[in-house]
Amino acid sequence: EVQLVESGGGLVQPGGSLRLSCAASGFTFSRYAMSWVRQAPGKGLEWISGINSGGGGTSHADSVKGRFTISRDNAKNTLYLQMNSLKFEDTAVYYCTRTYSAISRGYDYRGQGTQVTVSS
Repeated sequence: EVQLVESGGGLVQPGGSLRLSCAASGFTFSRYAMSWVRQAPGKGLEWISGINSGGGGTSHADSVKGRFTISRDNAKNTLYLQMNSLKFEDTAVYYCTRTYSAISRGYDYRGQGTQVTVSS
């Protein structure tokens, strides 16, 4: 059974940082591209970052480029999202997904999400 479990969310002030983690199990993690998507209150899902299976290729949405960095540790079956310079509009539930490429917006599995709230 494929499982994706996110952690690391929380409350942070504008300008602050958080690192999200996603622990993967039930499949060969190193063979799949992964991504992060988010859903802000009252809005649809937004793709924000993707990474290829080996970790050498990444892609980020314009809304987070230069502030967020996606990475992975295939030895630990874990995906990460380093979020710096957080803004109010980054408030959302963040999900990790198993996807098809570093630039794909589609996915076949998604975790349960972790809440990130940016507030002063």
